[in-house]
Amino acid sequence: MRSRDHDRIYLSPPHLGRHELNYVHKAFEDNWIAPTGPNITGFEQDVCQYTGAAYAVALASGTAAIHLGLILLGVEPGDEVLCSSFTFVATANPIVYQGATPVFVDSEPNTWNMCPVRLREAIEDRIRVGKKPKALILVHLYGTPAQLHELLAIAAEFEIPVLEDAAEALGAHYAGRPLGTFGAVGVFSFNGNKILTTSSGGMLVTNRQGWAQQALFLATQAKDQAPYYQHSTTGYNYRLSNILAGIGRGQMELLEDRVKKRREIYAWYKEKLREVSAISFGPHEPVGSRSNRWLTTILLDANQTSATPEQVRQHLESRNIEARPLWKPLHQQPLFASSPTYGGAVCNDLFMRGLCLPSGSSMTEDDLQRVVEALREVVL
Repeated sequence: MRSRDHDRIYLSPPHLGRHELNYVHKAFEDNWIAPTGPNITGFEQDVCQYTGAAYAVALASGTAAIHLGLILLGVEPGDEVLCSSFTFVATANPIVYQGATPVFVDSEPNTWNMCPVRLREAIEDRIRVGKKPKALILVHLYGTPAQLHELLAIAAEFEIPVLEDAAEALGAHYAGRPLGTFGAVGVFSFNGNKILTTSSGGMLVTNRQGWAQQALFLATQAKDQAPYYQHSTTGYNYRLSNILAGIGRGQMELLEDRVKKRREIYAWYKEKLREVSAISFGPHEPVGSRSNRWLTTILLDANQTSATPEQVRQHLESRNIEARPLWKPLHQQPLFASSPTYGGAVCNDLFMRGLCLPSGSSMTEDDLQRVVEALREVVL
C-alpha cells in the first residue's frame, strides 16, 4: 500500500513476513503455549547456524541476556565493568543489577563506538587505583561494528573478558564474521524496533557449553536436580516463550533481506540529501566490515544550518514522521552521576548534533521522499 500524506511514518516498526504465523499456529495446534517447546530449540539453532556460535539461549530480552552474561563472567558486588557511554541504558543497567559499578568509556568519531585510546586509559587508571575491571561490555551502536581488532587486543592484553552487546547488530559482520561471536558471550535483542523482532526477546550466544547450560539454568528459576522444587541459587524468569520463538523462526528466514533493505534506505537518504551540506551521515563502517544499518543517523553542522536536532525532530513530527535523538550518553544520566568516566567529549558532541531517521524495512519510496522533503524544509 502506498503511503498517504497523513499516514504515520514510524522510526523502526516491526516488519513481519509470511511464515511467522506457520510456526505460531503449529505451537497452538500442539499446545506448546509455554516457555519451552520446539520453536525455542529451533530458534536457537537458527541463530547458531547464522552466526556460527556453538550455543544459543533464547531469553525474554536482550537486557536479560546481558545480565546472565555478566553472571557467567563472574561479575559480583563491588566489581567494576567497562562500558560504552554512548549506548542505551539497557547496556549498563545489568551491571547495577549485579551490585557492580559501570566505568564509562567515550566513543571515537568514526564508528561512534568505544574508543581504543580511551579504553586503554580507563583500564590503566582503574588498575592504578586497585580496581582492575572485571569485564568489558562492547557495544556495536546502530548496527555498526566497533574497532574490534584494536579493542579486543587491549582486552586480551589485560586479560579482561568481553561481553559483546550486539543487540542492535544482528546481520552485521566484521572481517567476514558475524557480530556477537567475538566476545566470550554475545547478546542480541529482538525487541519490537529491532531489525528482526519477536515482539520482545533476546538471545545469549557463546562457544562454551557449560556457560550455555548455566545461563539456561539461571533463566528458568535455577531449579536444582530434584523431584521437588529445590533452589540453591538465585534464579530468574528470563526464558523466551515458545510462541514468541515461533515469530523469531519466521523472522530469521528474512534476515538478509532486511539487512539489504536497511542498507538501501541508508544509501537512498545519503544520495537524496547529498546536496544538503548541513547534513552528514554516520557512523562509518570499519574497513572490511558490514553494518546492518539498523537506523539511519545524521549529524547537523551548526555552521551550515541554524536548525537544531530537536527543531528538526519537531518539524518532522508536525509532518507525522517519527524521528528520535541519538542516545544520550550514560555518563550524563542522573542514574550514573557518580560512575567513573573516561573522555566524553566525542559522544557528547554526537548527542548534541545527531538524529535518527525513519529506517523501517517496510518503508516505501513515497515514505522516504516524505522524510527527505520534510528535512529539506527545515534544514535548508
